[in-house]
Amino acid sequence: MNRSEFIIATALVLFVAFILGWFASWLVHRLSRVTQSDLGELDAMAQSMHEAEEERDRALATLKRREAEMSNQLSQTEAELRAAMEGLRDARHEAEEMRAYVERMNGGR
Repeated sequence: MNRSEFIIATALVLFVAFILGWFASWLVHRLSRVTQSDLGELDAMAQSMHEAEEERDRALATLKRREAEMSNQLSQTEAELRAAMEGLRDARHEAEEMRAYVERMNGGR
């Protein structure tokens, strides 16, 4: 192989490599291209996601409000229970005093 044949062979190899690279680039660009329908679908998904986030925020706010209401109601119920227990304790104590008084009165006769 003489010098001119070597140059022609090298040029052909480089040209084929260039063509293959260009074709690969075109193919990747063609396959990864975003179409209008894809953009529309992405917009719809973004809108749905935004609505879902708003709904989640509303649900969390409702949950916090109800939790505060339930906590308040529990506190009130516990206070009422304590008051009832104190009243019951006082009533038992009074009943014991009355029994002792009645027994003293009946025992004195």
